[in-house]
Amino acid sequence: MSNEQSSNPSSPSIDASLVNESPDIETDDAKQLRKADKTKAYRKYQREEELKPFQAELIKMQQYLEKTKNRMIILFEGRDAAGKGGTIRRVSRYMNEKHYRVVALGKPTEYEKTEWFFQKYVRQFPRGGEVVLFDRSWYNRAMVEPVFGFCTDEEYKNFIRGVTGFEKDLIRQGTILVKLYFSVTKEEQERRFERRKTDPLRQWKLSEVDVQAQERWDEFTNVKYQMLRKTHTTHAPWKIIRSNNKHLARLNAIKVILNSVPYDRTDSMLDFAPDPDVVVSGSRELEMMEAQRLRSGKFQT
Repeated sequence: MSNEQSSNPSSPSIDASLVNESPDIETDDAKQLRKADKTKAYRKYQREEELKPFQAELIKMQQYLEKTKNRMIILFEGRDAAGKGGTIRRVSRYMNEKHYRVVALGKPTEYEKTEWFFQKYVRQFPRGGEVVLFDRSWYNRAMVEPVFGFCTDEEYKNFIRGVTGFEKDLIRQGTILVKLYFSVTKEEQERRFERRKTDPLRQWKLSEVDVQAQERWDEFTNVKYQMLRKTHTTHAPWKIIRSNNKHLARLNAIKVILNSVPYDRTDSMLDFAPDPDVVVSGSRELEMMEAQRLRSGKFQT
């Protein structure tokens, strides 16, 4: 600092406690912050390492599908901010990019609105030996569209009447279909939305639909119940993934996917059994929702 600056009373004062004159001197607060950052980074590293043996199994699964020319479709459904995107990234991170695709379709064009509803999805279906992961799927018609009035009652009813037969035909012709619904609590969804508002790296995720998701929580819950009641079948069952804990949701979703394909497992020492506190069958979810309605007069999840 110059003599002029030090003698000028109008110069802004600097708190000496904020200046670290020596690299060897570190405040207690700075030490705690550095320690916390290291701990957080290490926990994240451990979580990612725990996924790797199962991600290696996904590669083995891919090789089986390629060899047998089987087709696989995985649907990722659920409320906004339920953790679908993060799980898709972990599922596909080490997979052979030549044999999988992630499909996230936007709202239909005017031309697509004149087509058979399933047509735009069928165009994205896998060839033999390929996996297609749908980040939201034809179940938009059962969840988002009726809540926001993006479809008519007749269009919704036609979808519900036709979707189970559509899926049954898919499976009959050899496609492996996995339907995952990510279930997050209202409080956790709100927390994630708040983070999106303040985090510049996540703000792009926040849409107008997201803003209304909390206000329309009960409406989404009601259509979720109807969707499960009418589309959870023995040939195409729903698996509910409790996703308040993102890591456990990702790990257990991968286990569900691996258990859907009869490939020869690489590591027989791995535990492939999903955690029953994280993965719930669609029929069990319906039972719990109905019990909630009896107790409190409305659905809770």
